[in-house]
Amino acid sequence: MAGWRIIDSHCHLDFPVFDAARTQLVASAQEAGVSHIVIPAVVAKDFKRVVDTASAYPDISFALGLHPCFMQVHQAEDLQTLVDYVTTNPVCAIGEIGLDFYIADYDAVSQISLLKAQLKIAKAQRLPVLLHVRKAHDIMLKTLREVKFEQGGIVHAFSGSLQQAEQFIKMGFKLGFGGAMTYPRANKLRKLVATLPLESIVLETDAPDMPLSGRQGEFNQPAYVADVLKEIAGLRAESIECIAATTTASVEQLLSLGSRQ
Repeated sequence: MAGWRIIDSHCHLDFPVFDAARTQLVASAQEAGVSHIVIPAVVAKDFKRVVDTASAYPDISFALGLHPCFMQVHQAEDLQTLVDYVTTNPVCAIGEIGLDFYIADYDAVSQISLLKAQLKIAKAQRLPVLLHVRKAHDIMLKTLREVKFEQGGIVHAFSGSLQQAEQFIKMGFKLGFGGAMTYPRANKLRKLVATLPLESIVLETDAPDMPLSGRQGEFNQPAYVADVLKEIAGLRAESIECIAATTTASVEQLLSLGSRQ
């Protein structure tokens, strides 16, 4: 067993690609020191699958939300479905929600409208959010201010600037780092990880996506969050034990892990 306790703050463990080996992957993650996994939803039709997957294991929490990359899948009634699920299940956050202005033919107006609706649900339920943000960090910050969102959350797979990072941190957000920052060519991300306050950083895999450097072409898995930890330790002055303890405490406090089980 590893000599630390860490959390994969963003892992799509419910995805069907994991069906044949899910229990084995959870066991491998535990051997690597992963004490908790957070599963975010992306579409309403999979909410039950997310809930059922998390319920099958003692140290898994879940978030429910409507992802901006699936605008053509979402239906008008999905927001009510989200409210129904959130008010009757022990969710730790609303997510994965956000803005993606990187995908082809994106509809900014529709994405922002859906985001605002979900931020209002999170406000009403006093829940943090798990944000997906690509090529839209300034618009995201503007939207959070417009909604007067104060519950904080995690900006998953953060890819913005230092200035944008500092604005999110001031608004109570942690920044998630995973496979992307393990690549030697990812100079901007690696510099961010090296210089941001440790209290603002959390670990993630985004499994099965975002493979780490050296594992291209493989499905990502929650055990590999330990490799993210090691990579961050190589870029910072703190010990690996300190980074593990601080990032774990940040996620536990932010998402109230343990109190919603």
